[in-house]
Amino acid sequence: MEENQKLKFIKTNFWKKIKETGKKIPFLKDVVAMYYCLMDENTSLSAKASIALALVYFISPVDAIPDIIFGLGFTDDAGVIATTLLIIKSQLKPEHYTKANESLSNEKDS
Repeated sequence: MEENQKLKFIKTNFWKKIKETGKKIPFLKDVVAMYYCLMDENTSLSAKASIALALVYFISPVDAIPDIIFGLGFTDDAGVIATTLLIIKSQLKPEHYTKANESLSNEKDS
């Protein structure tokens, strides 16, 4: 999948996936912060590429471990997200987490 296609896929499907699975995953704030890091024009291209791959994997219905398997479904996603967080940690800023917290608060209110 080309970078522009990945970005379009993420923008189109990200919030839908968050609404569907948000309450089930403990690393939700990290995922949303990564989304805001991806959208940040100051984020390096290499970090954006890593984030895009991780978010496409997270959003995609095709997983190594299907998300519908209770207790295990998000373990592969958690591994991908955790690895990506380590790779991009210098690019992930407090403001990305602030935006994530605001977005998640708004989701709970609606």
